[in-house]
Amino acid sequence: MIDVTKFKPKTVYITYIDATPEAVFQALTTPGFTKQYFGGFAIEVEPRTGGAFRFLAPDGSVHIAGTVTDWSPPRRFSCTWTMVSMPQYALPDCLVTYDIAQAGGCVRLTMTEAHQWAIPDAILSGGRAGWPAILSSLKSVLETGKPLSVQMEQPTEMLEALQALKR
Repeated sequence: MIDVTKFKPKTVYITYIDATPEAVFQALTTPGFTKQYFGGFAIEVEPRTGGAFRFLAPDGSVHIAGTVTDWSPPRRFSCTWTMVSMPQYALPDCLVTYDIAQAGGCVRLTMTEAHQWAIPDAILSGGRAGWPAILSSLKSVLETGKPLSVQMEQPTEMLEALQALKR
């Protein structure tokens, strides 16, 4: 099993969603939901700790793969992420954790991205630009039934840092 204690949080986002914990958990772990707010990417997850996890690109190719490290519906979903679609960079796995908690009449969703290496800020810049858009769109889907139409920019700083690692 994966030793999650070796992963240190590098990025944390908290958002509040007018939904139930069960609805948020379902939105995070169901392909039909993730396609709506995650840029057309569909999650595939074996619903158990130790199960397989994948994100499929709109063309059906595997973009991210990993292992479920915590499957505790409806309060926590955690898994490793390996960037399968960018094998030329051979980045170490990261750990993405969604913690879901009741917060009065809504849900507090905390997303943590953790790493087991000294990942440069320039590489983190891609996720730091993408996660707020993804989580905002998730919130919109759950509250209004419609995803946001966010125009994402190419993560130039991240791609340049990845190229520098290859050298």
